[in-house]
Amino acid sequence: MDLPVMPPVKPMLAKSVSAIPPGMQYEAKWDGFRAVVHRDGDEVVLGSRSGKPLTRYFPEVVDAVRENLPPRCVVDGEIVLAHEGRLDFDRLSERIHPAASRIRLLAGRTPASLVVFDLLALGGTSLTGRPLTERRKSLAGVMADASAPVHLAPATTDPALAREWFERYEGAGLDGVVAKPPDLPYRPGERVMYKIKHERTADCVVAGYRFHKSGPVVGSLLLGLYDDGGVLQHVGVCAAFPMKRRAELARELEPLRVDPAGHPWADWARESAHEDARLPGAPNRWSGGKDKSWVAIRPERVCEVAYDHMEGDRFRHTARFRRWRPDRTASSCAYAQLVEAVRYDLSEVFGAR
Repeated sequence: MDLPVMPPVKPMLAKSVSAIPPGMQYEAKWDGFRAVVHRDGDEVVLGSRSGKPLTRYFPEVVDAVRENLPPRCVVDGEIVLAHEGRLDFDRLSERIHPAASRIRLLAGRTPASLVVFDLLALGGTSLTGRPLTERRKSLAGVMADASAPVHLAPATTDPALAREWFERYEGAGLDGVVAKPPDLPYRPGERVMYKIKHERTADCVVAGYRFHKSGPVVGSLLLGLYDDGGVLQHVGVCAAFPMKRRAELARELEPLRVDPAGHPWADWARESAHEDARLPGAPNRWSGGKDKSWVAIRPERVCEVAYDHMEGDRFRHTARFRRWRPDRTASSCAYAQLVEAVRYDLSEVFGAR
């Protein structure tokens, strides 16, 4: 491979802001695997956000790149997977599998797509130093004839339309809106764009915690919600506490520690138990040899957390602690309190060019 921008490339990133800023180029925020794609003839590399290649996990995307992108180019985009008209991150995650036979099976059964939103190089020319407006114009030109499963990400400079996308596209599984300064060159690894994500709150039962890597202080709180059958399901964690607060939490929660054997999530270490319930420490392909152990506490305390959206029956991302809710009983913390986005067909998003 011989391109003016060579792998690995760390993608340009965005910082969170609370409102859509004016004077920007706006795009939907996709919920998938970020990928910087290098193509030099038949040679294709799908680079992840960390720089490690994703190429072997998405052979159908590699084939689609060869069919739809210029012979020599570098683009920035997102690998996504649609199911029943909306993005499905859980099914996408299943593709990160060590067995080539399993990957081939899933590539045929649940094929992924590539959404492209930036052009870093074309032919023998690097475009990283050029403004976004110029890169976008070139990208639209080279992708004019592209077809599914390769898509040009919809973009607009109209903030009113961006606000409409923010409200409507969540129902298709999208994550919010990204705002990009129009004169911005491509700056790998830097947080120079802006992301506006949905945020809601929920009252959750705190049923355990994990220690922080630095020592016997709280690293994250394990959150639970009761389902319609009255079973406490593990829905995610909240973390990112200041170090002083981590130590305070460890002291606050110490009186609630219990023998795990009598806890609602007592079976967490038995792999088959995860088939019928949401428990902490679920097997996945990302944790590797990471310690999944946790400290069980009586599921009595309730906290309010902020979250962006749900992936099935769990929080898609780490939730953010807001406050304790001594006025709420644990039994009142159920799935019924969660707000569901109005369904919106993903094909309508791809058509909003």
